[in-house]
Amino acid sequence: RPAVGTNPADPLSRTSTASTTRRNPHPVSPQLILKELLHCTVALVHDQYGNYVVQHVLEHGRPQDKHEIVKHLRGKIVQLSQHKFASNVIEKCVQFGTSEHRQWLIDEICSDSTALETMMKDQYANYVVQKIIDVCDAQQREFLITRIRPHVPSLKKYTYGKHIIARLEKIIGKLS
Repeated sequence: RPAVGTNPADPLSRTSTASTTRRNPHPVSPQLILKELLHCTVALVHDQYGNYVVQHVLEHGRPQDKHEIVKHLRGKIVQLSQHKFASNVIEKCVQFGTSEHRQWLIDEICSDSTALETMMKDQYANYVVQKIIDVCDAQQREFLITRIRPHVPSLKKYTYGKHIIARLEKIIGKLS
Protein backbone atom coordinates (compact mmCIF):
# COMPACT_ATOMS: atom_id res chain seq x y z
CA ARG A 1 0.00 0.00 0.00
CA PRO A 2 1.43 3.44 -0.91
CA ALA A 3 2.46 5.89 1.79
CA VAL A 4 -0.11 8.47 2.81
CA GLY A 5 -0.11 11.46 0.46
CA THR A 6 1.48 9.67 -2.47
CA ASN A 7 0.07 8.89 -5.87
CA PRO A 8 1.38 5.52 -7.07
CA ALA A 9 0.61 6.43 -10.68
CA ASP A 10 2.84 9.51 -10.46
CA PRO A 11 6.50 8.65 -9.82
CA LEU A 12 7.36 12.31 -9.20
CA SER A 13 5.02 12.47 -6.21
CA ARG A 14 6.39 9.43 -4.39
CA THR A 15 8.10 9.82 -1.05
CA SER A 16 11.81 9.29 -0.57
CA THR A 17 11.05 5.72 0.57
CA ALA A 18 9.78 4.91 -2.92
CA SER A 19 12.94 6.19 -4.56
CA THR A 20 15.35 4.40 -2.19
CA THR A 21 16.84 1.15 -3.42
CA ARG A 22 18.73 -1.63 -1.75
CA ARG A 23 21.95 -0.69 -3.57
CA ASN A 24 21.56 3.03 -2.98
CA PRO A 25 20.05 3.75 0.43
CA HIS A 26 20.24 7.51 -0.17
CA PRO A 27 16.91 8.92 -1.31
CA VAL A 28 16.70 11.07 -4.42
CA SER A 29 14.20 13.91 -4.14
CA PRO A 30 11.81 14.73 -6.98
CA GLN A 31 13.19 18.29 -6.92
CA LEU A 32 16.71 16.99 -7.62
CA ILE A 33 15.41 14.89 -10.49
CA LEU A 34 13.53 17.89 -11.90
CA LYS A 35 16.64 20.05 -11.61
CA GLU A 36 18.57 17.51 -13.69
CA LEU A 37 15.69 17.22 -16.16
CA LEU A 38 15.69 20.99 -16.67
CA HIS A 39 19.42 20.95 -17.45
CA CYS A 40 18.85 18.57 -20.35
CA THR A 41 15.33 19.49 -21.49
CA VAL A 42 16.26 20.17 -25.11
CA ALA A 43 18.09 16.85 -25.44
CA LEU A 44 15.24 14.97 -23.76
CA VAL A 45 12.54 16.37 -26.05
CA HIS A 46 14.44 15.00 -29.06
CA ASP A 47 14.75 11.54 -27.54
CA GLN A 48 12.22 8.82 -28.38
CA TYR A 49 11.80 8.03 -24.67
CA GLY A 50 12.99 11.21 -22.97
CA ASN A 51 10.21 13.24 -24.57
CA TYR A 52 7.70 11.27 -22.49
CA VAL A 53 9.43 12.36 -19.30
CA VAL A 54 9.10 16.03 -20.27
CA GLN A 55 5.49 15.50 -21.35
CA HIS A 56 4.73 13.94 -17.97
CA VAL A 57 6.07 16.98 -16.12
CA LEU A 58 4.07 19.29 -18.39
CA GLU A 59 0.90 17.33 -17.64
CA HIS A 60 1.38 16.62 -13.95
CA GLY A 61 4.15 18.88 -12.70
CA ARG A 62 4.09 22.00 -10.61
CA PRO A 63 3.35 25.30 -12.39
CA GLN A 64 6.92 26.52 -11.80
CA ASP A 65 8.36 23.37 -13.42
CA LYS A 66 6.10 23.77 -16.46
CA HIS A 67 7.19 27.40 -16.70
CA GLU A 68 10.86 26.43 -16.63
CA ILE A 69 10.38 23.86 -19.39
CA VAL A 70 8.61 26.35 -21.65
CA LYS A 71 11.36 28.90 -20.95
CA HIS A 72 14.02 26.35 -21.98
CA LEU A 73 12.19 25.67 -25.26
CA ARG A 74 11.54 29.29 -26.22
CA GLY A 75 13.38 30.40 -29.31
CA LYS A 76 13.34 26.84 -30.66
CA ILE A 77 9.60 26.28 -31.10
CA VAL A 78 9.52 26.15 -34.91
CA GLN A 79 12.44 23.71 -35.14
CA LEU A 80 11.17 21.52 -32.29
CA SER A 81 7.67 21.46 -33.78
CA GLN A 82 9.10 19.87 -36.94
CA HIS A 83 10.70 17.01 -35.00
CA LYS A 84 8.86 13.69 -34.60
CA PHE A 85 9.28 13.47 -30.81
CA ALA A 86 9.79 17.09 -29.81
CA SER A 87 6.57 18.15 -31.54
CA ASN A 88 4.60 16.13 -28.98
CA VAL A 89 6.28 18.06 -26.19
CA ILE A 90 5.44 21.39 -27.85
CA GLU A 91 1.80 20.26 -28.10
CA LYS A 92 1.84 19.57 -24.35
CA CYS A 93 3.32 23.03 -23.74
CA VAL A 94 0.35 24.44 -25.60
CA GLN A 95 -2.21 22.22 -23.88
CA PHE A 96 -0.95 22.39 -20.31
CA GLY A 97 0.86 25.73 -20.29
CA THR A 98 -0.70 28.98 -19.22
CA SER A 99 -2.30 31.53 -21.51
CA GLU A 100 0.94 33.49 -21.18
CA HIS A 101 2.94 30.47 -22.37
CA ARG A 102 0.62 30.08 -25.36
CA GLN A 103 1.12 33.76 -26.15
CA TRP A 104 4.91 33.29 -26.08
CA LEU A 105 4.57 30.42 -28.57
CA ILE A 106 2.17 32.31 -30.82
CA ASP A 107 4.44 35.37 -30.80
CA GLU A 108 7.42 33.21 -31.69
CA ILE A 109 5.80 31.38 -34.60
CA CYS A 110 4.24 34.58 -35.96
CA SER A 111 7.33 36.80 -35.55
CA ASP A 112 8.95 35.37 -38.69
CA SER A 113 7.05 35.73 -41.96
CA THR A 114 7.76 32.13 -43.01
CA ALA A 115 7.68 30.25 -39.67
CA LEU A 116 3.90 29.84 -39.44
CA GLU A 117 3.61 28.84 -43.09
CA THR A 118 6.41 26.29 -42.71
CA MET A 119 4.74 24.82 -39.64
CA MET A 120 1.33 24.56 -41.29
CA LYS A 121 2.83 22.52 -44.17
CA ASP A 122 4.99 20.27 -42.00
CA GLN A 123 4.03 16.67 -41.16
CA TYR A 124 4.56 17.21 -37.41
CA ALA A 125 4.35 20.96 -36.86
CA ASN A 126 0.85 21.20 -38.36
CA TYR A 127 -0.42 19.34 -35.28
CA VAL A 128 1.14 21.99 -33.05
CA VAL A 129 -0.69 24.72 -34.98
CA GLN A 130 -3.94 22.75 -34.72
CA LYS A 131 -3.46 22.35 -30.97
CA ILE A 132 -2.87 26.09 -30.58
CA ILE A 133 -6.06 26.81 -32.55
CA ASP A 134 -7.98 24.37 -30.32
CA VAL A 135 -6.86 25.62 -26.91
CA CYS A 136 -6.01 29.32 -27.30
CA ASP A 137 -8.34 32.05 -26.12
CA ALA A 138 -10.60 34.00 -28.49
CA GLN A 139 -8.19 36.93 -28.89
CA GLN A 140 -5.25 34.64 -29.66
CA ARG A 141 -7.38 32.67 -32.14
CA GLU A 142 -8.43 35.83 -33.97
CA PHE A 143 -4.79 36.91 -34.22
CA LEU A 144 -3.80 33.49 -35.61
CA ILE A 145 -6.66 33.47 -38.11
CA THR A 146 -5.53 36.84 -39.50
CA ARG A 147 -2.03 35.37 -39.93
CA ILE A 148 -3.29 32.12 -41.48
CA ARG A 149 -5.89 33.55 -43.89
CA PRO A 150 -3.39 34.86 -46.50
CA HIS A 151 -1.91 31.34 -46.74
CA VAL A 152 -5.18 29.48 -47.35
CA PRO A 153 -4.77 29.23 -51.17
CA SER A 154 -1.30 27.68 -50.87
CA LEU A 155 -2.31 25.48 -47.92
CA LYS A 156 -4.93 23.80 -50.12
CA LYS A 157 -2.07 22.31 -52.17
CA TYR A 158 -0.45 20.54 -49.22
CA THR A 159 -1.69 17.47 -47.38
CA TYR A 160 -0.83 18.92 -43.97
CA GLY A 161 -2.02 22.40 -44.91
CA LYS A 162 -5.43 20.89 -45.61
CA HIS A 163 -5.53 19.72 -41.98
CA ILE A 164 -5.18 23.34 -40.81
CA ILE A 165 -7.95 24.51 -43.15
CA ALA A 166 -10.25 21.71 -41.94
CA ARG A 167 -9.59 22.58 -38.29
CA LEU A 168 -10.32 26.27 -38.83
CA GLU A 169 -13.46 25.54 -40.85
CA LYS A 170 -14.68 23.29 -38.05
CA ILE A 171 -14.33 26.21 -35.64
CA ILE A 172 -15.29 29.28 -37.69
CA GLY A 173 -16.95 28.03 -40.88
CA LYS A 174 -15.91 28.22 -44.52
CA LEU A 175 -12.60 29.94 -45.31
CA SER A 176 -11.76 31.57 -48.63
